[in-house]
Amino acid sequence: MAATGASAQDYSGQTIEYVIPFSESGGSAQWANFYAPLLSGALPGGPTMVVRYRPGAGSTEGANWFQTQQDKGDGTLIFGDSGSTKFPYLLGDPRVRYQYKDWQPVVASATGGVVYLPPDLGAKFDGDMDDLKEEFYLYGSQGATTLDLVPLLAFKMLGLQVDPVFGVKGRGDGRLMFERGEANIDYQTSSAYLANVVPLVEQNLATPIFTWGSLNEEGVIVRDPTFPDLATFKEVCEATEGCETEGTAWDAWKAFFVAGFANQKTIFLPQSASQETYDAYVAAAKQVVSAPDFTEKAAETLGDYPQLTGAAAVEATNQATNITDEAKQFVLDWLKEDYGITVE
Repeated sequence: MAATGASAQDYSGQTIEYVIPFSESGGSAQWANFYAPLLSGALPGGPTMVVRYRPGAGSTEGANWFQTQQDKGDGTLIFGDSGSTKFPYLLGDPRVRYQYKDWQPVVASATGGVVYLPPDLGAKFDGDMDDLKEEFYLYGSQGATTLDLVPLLAFKMLGLQVDPVFGVKGRGDGRLMFERGEANIDYQTSSAYLANVVPLVEQNLATPIFTWGSLNEEGVIVRDPTFPDLATFKEVCEATEGCETEGTAWDAWKAFFVAGFANQKTIFLPQSASQETYDAYVAAAKQVVSAPDFTEKAAETLGDYPQLTGAAAVEATNQATNITDEAKQFVLDWLKEDYGITVE
């Protein structure tokens, strides 16, 4: 049953379960445990908020479970997803039984990523990739249907000859391949780039060339606030011959970019949560992200990225969980033709 206005505005003595479909050792756990005490303190009545873990099948098991809980709208259950929850949904993975249209977004969190090259190749970059198309690249990848879908599709759109080496366990392993000279193109998410690649740049062992960008509240791709001096992929694509920022390929890339980076993680209420419950959560979220010390607190865990709330979170989620039939088929065909991968 949906919550009443009174209960939606007073959670004194109650316990709220914050469920994520991952183990307690990953980045989503860090994100959830960052937000949980802050939301607890901002919600009316200061309820106890406990993070629960329901890992399995790349997060689809936990998301499928949350789909069965859509009648629990009294505000004592919230759910947090990630890009690896959105990608199977966008690709039509048969394991997916959840529907994002049934969930109410409260907060949408972004991250970013930086693409970099060895200095000798980086020296050829002058804002476009035209002088780099004749090179042959090796890229350590976790898999074409993981978050690596975003860089792999970007490389294809830019006309680069990239041979992915599938099976690396994480982006850190991809970076180590780069450091050992086993790969000559790589990207890292913002926090990993700052911690592990900036020292390489300072030693002239790596050259950053562009970021994936960030999404503003109007849904427009803008420069990454953590790396404002670096061009976005959109800017580089516009400057590179043969790369288009409109049409089916672009629509496909942007859909997965938004799902994987610009709105990587989202906090949801179930469908049956009343307007009063939703408003209480949005007000709490806005209080959290607008606090004077929030940026400093969030820097290490979340990075310097927009934390979208309310209507902005809804818009970001709409962009992250909708893809045209043409764009979806483009990706499915590309995965099959280039990598022999069939989603079924």
